[in-house]
Amino acid sequence: MKEKINLHNIKMNVVETAGNGVVNQDTIFMFNQKGNRVTARYSGGKVERGFLVGKLNKDQLQFNYAQEHNDGNIAGGESTCQLSINSNGKMQLIENFRWGQGIGRNVFQQLG
Repeated sequence: MKEKINLHNIKMNVVETAGNGVVNQDTIFMFNQKGNRVTARYSGGKVERGFLVGKLNKDQLQFNYAQEHNDGNIAGGESTCQLSINSNGKMQLIENFRWGQGIGRNVFQQLG
């Protein structure tokens, strides 16, 4: 039986970053979930602060995000993600994002 995905109180960072992406392993995401609604706050690396809001449908997460970079620039975009639980019981999120600088792919891994 497939384990149900729940992002509530899950902390993640990025373990693979797209060349045109801004987030990296120093960017820490703290997720919350209520029903199928998912939010997260994040910061670290080149990101001063960021927020995302989305919906989870089984193992698919779709969200919009806005972030302020350390240089003061503000950016935003949208992502479609595939979630899974690895053999160590940690959550993994594969993100396909779209924003002002194009498209890309990031891989997130649960911390702790």
